[in-house]
Amino acid sequence: MSGKENNFVKDITNIDEDFAKWYTDIVIKAELADYTDTKGCIAIKPYGYAIWENIQNYTDKKFKEVGVKNAYFPVLIPESLLEKEKEHVEGFAPEVAWVTEAGGQKLEEKLCIRPTSETIICTMYSKWLNSWRDLPFVYNQWCNVLRWEKETRPFLRSREFLWQEGHTIHETEEEAKRRTMQMLDIYADVIENLLAIPVIKGLKTESEKFAGAEETYTVETMMHDGRALQAGTSHYFAQNFTIPFEIKYQNREGKEDYPYQTSWGISTRLIGGIIMAHGDNRGLKLPPKVAPIQTVIIPIAMHKEGVKEKALEIFNILNKKYRMEIDLREQYSPGYKFNDWEMRGVPVRIEIGPKDIEQGKIVLVRRDTSEKIDVKIEEIEEKLHSVLDKIQENMYNICKERMIQKTTIAHNMQEFEENLKENQGFIKAMWCGSEKCEEKIHEKTGAKSRCIPFKEENIDNKCVFCGKYADKMVIWGRQY
Repeated sequence: MSGKENNFVKDITNIDEDFAKWYTDIVIKAELADYTDTKGCIAIKPYGYAIWENIQNYTDKKFKEVGVKNAYFPVLIPESLLEKEKEHVEGFAPEVAWVTEAGGQKLEEKLCIRPTSETIICTMYSKWLNSWRDLPFVYNQWCNVLRWEKETRPFLRSREFLWQEGHTIHETEEEAKRRTMQMLDIYADVIENLLAIPVIKGLKTESEKFAGAEETYTVETMMHDGRALQAGTSHYFAQNFTIPFEIKYQNREGKEDYPYQTSWGISTRLIGGIIMAHGDNRGLKLPPKVAPIQTVIIPIAMHKEGVKEKALEIFNILNKKYRMEIDLREQYSPGYKFNDWEMRGVPVRIEIGPKDIEQGKIVLVRRDTSEKIDVKIEEIEEKLHSVLDKIQENMYNICKERMIQKTTIAHNMQEFEENLKENQGFIKAMWCGSEKCEEKIHEKTGAKSRCIPFKEENIDNKCVFCGKYADKMVIWGRQY
């Protein structure tokens, strides 16, 4: 690393020396979020929230294209509702926060602050559903949830976080399963096309599935250090909730029946994924499609005649089409501003000074490659579009190449452990289906099953742990 770079990174922990500290430095210094006096909870600052808004807007549009309607349900859930679905309440018991007193008086029944909303939504569905003609219910809510995590990290594992949770009920098993996969595909689209992070789609093992689900499907991503981040899940519930919650309707034959249910969600942990998949020692690095500010204009020598005016003229042209910022702060040098906006991950910087104006050009600087491109002023609008597209594609390709390089195959536990030690990432290995083997692998290596991928490979016929016959290839990895 050059001396110049060393001067720049003095306030950021080196990404390869302490990844966890580097991550926290980025969250704070890029002004995405800050710690609060409420332990385990963060305040999301405007810049961080703007990223979430872009994710929300893109995703919500995709939802509406396939018939999803938004609704809202209470944050407080009576204890009696949770107890209706035994497996579900047991799965969330350690994370539930309870309200036991209000208005100076003890409550007759404890109220949980929602860790997820299946139970309250199921109760409402049981009131709203009468006939097969009412189906399907395809509802979603954008909201906050609370889970009493023991160890927290901004965005990745906060006690309170923002998310969306979709809950649908259908007349047939086939229709519900189709919806489950449709939503998983939307999540893959959001993560790959908006966030520029490649995914692996697959089925969670029995021990890793959502509490109360019949099947859980996931989109798994890989971070800079080779660890996995579960980026989104879609669950097929079958009738596991509709029967205990008495969500009944009159079917086409005039008989009483129970619908089939799905649930699916993504959260603000995706912001953590963006940081860890794309960031570097200069700070945050944002894909153009999700960046709150796609381009910042920095005038050089603003005190000289015509510079500020020309910069504003270009800003007013580009601001109609792109998410723009112009840095007119007089108390900071251009060098400080360059570093500041690089820290914030803005994809493109436009530099314009007196000499540039004389030559009828400006300079585009790419955040992803640091490449400087001279562009004629009259061609800036078209060229900027092209450069932003190239940055988006390049950032995806970098992550894709990392995933390829850090995905290995293991035929036995010796290879498994060596792969994790030498090249931490995803490991493809066969599994016999025994939960005991799955637990032992985790105890021994810290790696968990990420998913049984849709694209199976027959790499062996023996379980990586016990050596018995195995016909399932599993993606394994350490996780966030």
